Amino acid sequence: MFDYSKLITGDMPGDKIQIGDSHIKRSDTVFPILLKKVKASGKTKIVISVYGGSGVGKSEIGSLLATRFRSNGYGAYVLSGDNYPYRIPAENDRERENRFRYGGLSAIAESDGFCSDWMDIVHDAWLSGADADPELAEKYEFMRDYQEAGKTALSAFLCTPEEIDFGLVNRIIKKFKHGEKQISLKRMGRAPEELYFESVDFSSTKILIIEWTHGNNSALEGVDFPVFLYSTPEQTLEHRISRARDKGVDSPFTSIVLEIEQQKLNEQAQTASITIGKDGELIV
Repeated sequence: MFDYSKLITGDMPGDKIQIGDSHIKRSDTVFPILLKKVKASGKTKIVISVYGGSGVGKSEIGSLLATRFRSNGYGAYVLSGDNYPYRIPAENDRERENRFRYGGLSAIAESDGFCSDWMDIVHDAWLSGADADPELAEKYEFMRDYQEAGKTALSAFLCTPEEIDFGLVNRIIKKFKHGEKQISLKRMGRAPEELYFESVDFSSTKILIIEWTHGNNSALEGVDFPVFLYSTPEQTLEHRISRARDKGVDSPFTSIVLEIEQQKLNEQAQTASITIGKDGELIV
């Protein structure tokens, strides 16, 4: 039986993983398929991405896969993609909210029936954090337009090179595949002073596993085998609430973020090497 006591974990500062039966079941399903693909590739350096919605188990499954590769003679490293937004989490959350709000505000300001009194309602909603609440759109027709335009503006930012430094990750992948022994990797905690770089020894690493929501994004280059951990937005929200890593995880705005993320992930599913459901079932 495989020994799970000595795991290779990701490199996100302060991140903690909690291995459960679901993670083990999914890794047990995925690993033999990946091992076969790695052996058949004939490559000396392989990049695998483990991707899916927030809280779906990417960190845990990435760690399990890396550890199993090591036990089969393949040096492995787990790179956490959450180190690579341009902004620390709190600042990035604010930028997402700003994009949503400015997009919504601009749309209603340019509408034919614009009324200055709407601003009081919008500003009150900002203060209470309710401007993304569907109930407000049911009460005020202009807030429906506000929310739809806000979603469009947010979608144009979310998961894109405006939000994420894909260029840096691509250069890291390129250096790894070219066999560079020392590569500088980014570390980003939750405070500005927790942003730094660290030189990592890759001389004995054959498998680079990237655990990341954006692990199959079209802006990401050089991934050999993307593994999609499928979940519904409802399941993702449940994971986020149980993890309780950030405030407001169950807010209407967060629900919109998860909805947009999931839509983009589903669009990328057709190019995944492996897609696996929450209960460990392979999805074709």
